Amino acid sequence: MSLKQGNESNKSTRPASRGELNSWRRGFTPQAEIWNGRMAIIGLIVFLAILLLSNSLFPI
Repeated sequence: MSLKQGNESNKSTRPASRGELNSWRRGFTPQAEIWNGRMAIIGLIVFLAILLLSNSLFPI
């Protein structure tokens, strides 16, 4: 496949709309990956907040 053919095949894809990215879909979809990332960040923030609060309430 030449570089020109590769660029032409990329033109057929369209960017996802905001509604599509935020939709809740099951399976291995881009939407599932986005929600997985969001939940991971929320979990990390909650964990760090609990750790910070527990160390400030019960200093060693």
